[in-house]
Amino acid sequence: MKKTSPIAALLAVSLCTLGCGRAEEWDVAKPGRTFHFPDDHFAHDRFKTEWWYYTGHLGAASGERFGYQVTFFRRGVDEADAAPDASAWAVRHLYAAHVAVCDEKRETFTFAEKVGRAALGRAGAAADRYLVWLDDWRAAGLGRVHHVTGGDERYRVDLALTPEKPPAVHGQGGVSQKGDGIGRASHYYSMTRLRTEGVLAVDGNPLAVTGLSWMDHEFGSNQLADDQVGWDWFSVQLDDGADLMVYRMRKQDGSVDRNSSGSFVAPDGAVIPLSLDDVSVEAKGTWKSPRSGATYPSGWRVAVAKRGLDLAIEPVLADQELDAKKSTGIVYWEGAVRITGTSAGKPVRGQGYVELVGYAAPFREKI
Repeated sequence: MKKTSPIAALLAVSLCTLGCGRAEEWDVAKPGRTFHFPDDHFAHDRFKTEWWYYTGHLGAASGERFGYQVTFFRRGVDEADAAPDASAWAVRHLYAAHVAVCDEKRETFTFAEKVGRAALGRAGAAADRYLVWLDDWRAAGLGRVHHVTGGDERYRVDLALTPEKPPAVHGQGGVSQKGDGIGRASHYYSMTRLRTEGVLAVDGNPLAVTGLSWMDHEFGSNQLADDQVGWDWFSVQLDDGADLMVYRMRKQDGSVDRNSSGSFVAPDGAVIPLSLDDVSVEAKGTWKSPRSGATYPSGWRVAVAKRGLDLAIEPVLADQELDAKKSTGIVYWEGAVRITGTSAGKPVRGQGYVELVGYAAPFREKI
């Protein structure tokens, strides 16, 4: 059996606070929060789990197209209240980061991961400015612009992302509910449309790229209930300027939790909350991983009748599975997708990303 490093095991436990109990000192997501930007891009150390998530589609002048993901995870450990004079080696927060690239021309998907602790400056997330880093991978705010870097010798991104819409806050009262009960929730917002330009190095050869990205930032301390095993998440960017986010929390019995929801973001940035009943999601096929043995849905019809949306969502590549057992301790599918369909009866096209968690194993069991 393949062994996991001690720090990766600790981080796996930490990320599973989404489905486990919490120490009493950690804040939980409760209604009434008012978001303030850019401050809420910064770290929220009073919450146990936090992540910053970038996904997007890039194109080069040569016609090559790529999907990309850059994600940073923070987990506070129970020793976070260590004395101010504690050793520089003291563990207060653990960090992981994932970078993945879907190369359409080469029909390849590559993934790199890192894990580390906030000691001696190797990793961190600032609470007074937007800066998250793990070694030389980082996300930072430079005025309104987000600067994102990360990758390895195969694929490495160095991107500048400029918001075209204000942040879209999801849920009700500043809370995105994930299950029944106080605290089974997160504070969650998205930057749904980020104009992107920069460099994607392929095998060390730099390509100038432009495109469109999406950023999620989520923080909380206890989200998943014992009968929840994972989730399906969709981000959609349409060429008419509208955006859509949908998440569906899956239960052990195969049903979808009633707390699942979403948001429609109009071209002008207005956010319209969507309930579980507002969104229809139908999987059209499956894909089985030759590595993990997990069977994932693959291809979907997503409809939002109240917004006149009827969309077909297809993966750019069937195999966009990430084996992150060395960092966050889970195996999941996170992939670039193409979108066609209709909006208010008119043809529409788009792009997006889909995340599928809990198919290789129930998420709550990754401890």
